[in-house]
Amino acid sequence: MSGLLHWLDRLLDATMPHLVAVPILVPMLTAALMLLLGEHRRRTKAALTVVSGLIGLLAALALLRWVNAVDTGTGPGSIGVYLPGNWRAPFGIVLVADRLSTLMVALTGVIAFAVSIYSTSRWDRAGVHFHPLLQLQLMGLNGAFLTGDLFNLFVFFEVMLAASYGLLLHGSGRLRVGAGLHYIAINLAASFLFLVGAALLYGVTGTLNMADLGLRIARLDPADRGLVHAAAAILATAFFAKAGAWPLNFWLVPAYSAAVAPVSAVFALLTKLGIYTVLRLWTVLFAPDTGASAQFGQEVLLAIGLSTLFVSALGITGTQRLSHLAGYAVLISAGTLLTAIGLGQPAVWAGALYYLLSSTLAASAFFLLIDMIERWRNAGASIAPHEKAGNAPFLSEDLTAIDNVNLDDEQQALYGRAIPAGIAFLGLSFVVCTLLLAGLPPLSGFLGKFAMLSALLDTPVISPANWSFLALLLLSGFLTLVALSRAGIRYFWTQPVSSMPALRALEVLPVAALLAASVALSIEAGPVMHHASDTAQGLFKPAAYRNAVMGARPVPNPPATKVSP
Repeated sequence: MSGLLHWLDRLLDATMPHLVAVPILVPMLTAALMLLLGEHRRRTKAALTVVSGLIGLLAALALLRWVNAVDTGTGPGSIGVYLPGNWRAPFGIVLVADRLSTLMVALTGVIAFAVSIYSTSRWDRAGVHFHPLLQLQLMGLNGAFLTGDLFNLFVFFEVMLAASYGLLLHGSGRLRVGAGLHYIAINLAASFLFLVGAALLYGVTGTLNMADLGLRIARLDPADRGLVHAAAAILATAFFAKAGAWPLNFWLVPAYSAAVAPVSAVFALLTKLGIYTVLRLWTVLFAPDTGASAQFGQEVLLAIGLSTLFVSALGITGTQRLSHLAGYAVLISAGTLLTAIGLGQPAVWAGALYYLLSSTLAASAFFLLIDMIERWRNAGASIAPHEKAGNAPFLSEDLTAIDNVNLDDEQQALYGRAIPAGIAFLGLSFVVCTLLLAGLPPLSGFLGKFAMLSALLDTPVISPANWSFLALLLLSGFLTLVALSRAGIRYFWTQPVSSMPALRALEVLPVAALLAASVALSIEAGPVMHHASDTAQGLFKPAAYRNAVMGARPVPNPPATKVSP
């Protein structure tokens, strides 16, 4: 095994830095090929989607291994820089693979591969161009994670958003059109703010390369610092809208619940892209070594994160629709991560990165699971039949208990009856999702929250912000547990089972794989937390990132050959 790993490491060294571009090129080329095939080749497109997802996942895992395997503890050796135009930074396009970007690309690869399989069961036939739109969205996501400058970050954002507009409307229907219009409006406004903020930054600093921006902000004249801060505030507003931060997140729950299940599962990554962008730019542009701009906006980031966490925790208790529960779980995750970033403590960031992995995998699995539960219980409706009537199936009109409620249609006792395999899978998967989203032991959701809480309590002086985050973290977990337990009782205990769920392997396997990945996070918590801790330290001291990007050199041209007359 050691010989195989050594051979793999040599292969990775040989393919770097070109491997950095693979997660972007593969979905882009796959989408182009699909558009040439036409809509009548759906099976071929489905197969291409699965193959593309597998290649993207393998490339992401290879990058993740490379940034760890070649780490020497000094920095630049663990950062891959690719110059697509062969122009050195900051004059040319730069793709950067460090610990944070490869972690996010690997997370995208896992979810994308699971969704590509799940979508082939039936949802890809609900409309046109599903598979190419999905590939373009993955291209935008991976590109945004890997890019090293603001201009291309905007380009990849727009590629991702343009594809998400079509995916949100996939399946048609009035509900999706209404949610889609709100989604498009808020994202167009955010994109406009993105452009304004980037233009202001360029006008003051003369660059849009992230590493170069951090160097130039540290040397800014005092007269120009206010403009840079204003540009950063405008950019932050755009990214907060995309991350689902309160009060700019009113669109998220209706949009995510209206989309078809595979799309909602991928959309769980979109908020994490907003979180990633806030973390990346804040740590590079306003690092502790940037002079008077160091830690700019930390108080605002903390306040927005705490507000998002509090409002989302209340929201999850006020809804009974499964898809809305999943949407609010995404918002709770966003609030938790924004607050953790705002605390500015590397130990908290390490726990937050681990929590990011767990919460995203759980939310994506939950969206897919909801599709199967609702199709089984409500013939595809989004709410249970008894909710429409305004009563509960186990109570009479005067709210007294109904006798013989534990009897089936043949008046036979339900105690001691075997649970069908389909119901057992749905029920156990729902329990696992509940444990992950609520942060209960022994799964990875608990480990991520425990790591953050341990870091909060390990400081010499615990600030009021730390206490507030601690209280809201525990409160949100408790309210999530209450909301999901209530939903589980309603869907699995109180409604009589009139039919068995018809589950296909193409639906069961992706959900099982995502939950298995969450369990694997718990089992391999040590190595994952080590990677998260190293990532947090690199973010807190971004000198290695800047040196790697600014120090990358173009490949020299081959020597000219003389042509004899």
